[in-house]
Amino acid sequence: MLLSERLAENIRACFTGIWIQSHEHDEALLEMSRLCHSEDWRLFSWDIDRGLQGTELAKGGDTSLPDPLAAIHSLNSQADPDRPTLLVLKNFHRFINSPEIIQALTQQVGLGKQARTFIVILSSLVQIPTELEKLFVCLEHDLPDRDQLLEIARSIATETGELPEGPELERVLDAASGLTRYEAEGAFSLSLVRHSRIEASVVLELKSQTLLKSGLLSLHQGSESFEGLGGLESLKAFCIRALRSRGQAVAAVRPRGVLLLGVPGTGKSAFAKALGKETGRPTLTLDVGALMGALVGQTEERTRRALRIVDAMQPAILFIDEVEKGLGGAASSGQSDSGVSTRMLGTLLSWLNDHTSDVFVVCTANDISKLPPEFVRAERFDALFFLDLPGDDQKQAIWGLYRDLFELTSDQRLPDDRHWTGSEIRACCRLAALLDVPLIQAAENVVPVAVTAAESVARLRRWASKRCLSAEQPGVFSNDERSGSRSRRNLSRDPHRN
Repeated sequence: MLLSERLAENIRACFTGIWIQSHEHDEALLEMSRLCHSEDWRLFSWDIDRGLQGTELAKGGDTSLPDPLAAIHSLNSQADPDRPTLLVLKNFHRFINSPEIIQALTQQVGLGKQARTFIVILSSLVQIPTELEKLFVCLEHDLPDRDQLLEIARSIATETGELPEGPELERVLDAASGLTRYEAEGAFSLSLVRHSRIEASVVLELKSQTLLKSGLLSLHQGSESFEGLGGLESLKAFCIRALRSRGQAVAAVRPRGVLLLGVPGTGKSAFAKALGKETGRPTLTLDVGALMGALVGQTEERTRRALRIVDAMQPAILFIDEVEKGLGGAASSGQSDSGVSTRMLGTLLSWLNDHTSDVFVVCTANDISKLPPEFVRAERFDALFFLDLPGDDQKQAIWGLYRDLFELTSDQRLPDDRHWTGSEIRACCRLAALLDVPLIQAAENVVPVAVTAAESVARLRRWASKRCLSAEQPGVFSNDERSGSRSRRNLSRDPHRN
């Protein structure tokens, strides 16, 4: 439903206090102007720079009105008993915490019932004081949808060959999702200047800058793919099939995401980043630590704002790394952080349950015991995968990848890689190239995490056994030895025995 349609309903229902959240004030005001023109309503706007504006201002009145309190009082003098009168206050959240402003708004909203006057606050934030919460209704001015983005692109790319077609055009529109009209126009224009046509890479570049300004999300645009990620065949197949399924157009069967549990260094983060590349979706990384605010309610507001941005940028991959570190306080009933983690968890769980956007969530965790039980129950995610240490076949593939990456000869003898992760194999290859030494010698500087944290790894495997799917092969993960593989399950507390 358009903003003008929702606004018309609220005005006819006589909600005299309306708060509109919008990042595009000119566009929102244009919609309201068209509505008022079609309904023969009076419309005025005020901002601190230009004062009071409108086509039907009373003669002889002071329109400069730099004082926000005077702007509120001016509504009564502009009222018409025969038709509704709207006063739009732009960026008024900057003044609303004043006691005088709160009292004036309270009185004006009450008087509006009889005088048919309406206070409309237009702001990019929703910051309603407690005294006014029951007096205002909140509306959201939606960002442009795909049809509107296509219209903007066509208005910019007017020459032959400037606007792509088919799948390439779909990628451009996917990349532009979540941008304002102003940002989309800028991205399309920049692409024309740089490449003489609209390309998705330029749009993603500007989107990355937009997310950077929010400080809550970041856009990953790396070149990682499944070809550079050894093993995890079952996990790869599951996610690819889920994201490319024809049934995802139906909301009830749309993919939700996966929770990845595993030993550090087994490729959980690398997989999440490579998945976006494989499916042609942007990968958005949510920094849980950045959501924490010092003020009461700030954490919840940041969480909701971040999730709104994610919804607007569909289709996308949402990557939350080491989620237990941000939500660990919720597992102890909020005793460690005064309930902030619990409230943030509640906001996140509500979104996981209710969101209808095409967003595939990939969460990683190294310690499942720190997560609250409600986070890992069924229907939060499509599957819970355990990423164990790679087997012999996977290790051979990983050695081959990193030998090629660091330009090492393939005839070198490999070190004893029992209990090694993929990251430790990479570290060994990098050290060999850096120090110009054989792999055997470089391995002397690598101590696997499965040895240094043997107890933690063993505890993680015990928990995952019969509870998680295996990332390597179809079926449930089992803590039993794999047939044909070298011993790598039973670890000793003594590193020398490993």
